[in-house]
Amino acid sequence: MNKEQKAKIISEVKERFEKAKAVVMTDYKGLNVEEITELRAKLHETSCEYKVIKNTLTQLAISEMKLKGLEEFLTGPTAIAFEYGDPVASTKVISNFQKEHEKFKIKVGVLGKKILTRQDVKSLASLPDRETILSMLFARMQSPITGIVNVLQAPLRNLVNVLDAISKQKT
Repeated sequence: MNKEQKAKIISEVKERFEKAKAVVMTDYKGLNVEEITELRAKLHETSCEYKVIKNTLTQLAISEMKLKGLEEFLTGPTAIAFEYGDPVASTKVISNFQKEHEKFKIKVGVLGKKILTRQDVKSLASLPDRETILSMLFARMQSPITGIVNVLQAPLRNLVNVLDAISKQKT
């Protein structure tokens, strides 16, 4: 690989890091091609890109971005998941995949500019996804409105019940 190709890859890695909402570095040693393909397919559904990039090139990109603390995790086989959408969705996929495949390991994560430990990544994966949070929010917003409607309808409902009771007494 010549200098131009290396510079291009470093530039692409930097661009991916800057564009991604979350990044998870993993150790894929011991997985076969089918398993990695399965993981890539699952991650692709969450708008996540799973790439194997040479550690030295990743280190150069990280040093240019001034992300301190990631260098120590760039040893051995490393694949990087770049999440461009919901960070919780991809961490769930990675965490579940790790439960199914003992050889697969999470090394470290990055959320924005904050470095996440392996445990932080697992904690992020345990959060509800975006759709669940939005539905919970809308339910909470709707409950006061429902209460007001019920209070406003109560006198009318009571009047109907009284009239119904009177009509039953007369028959």
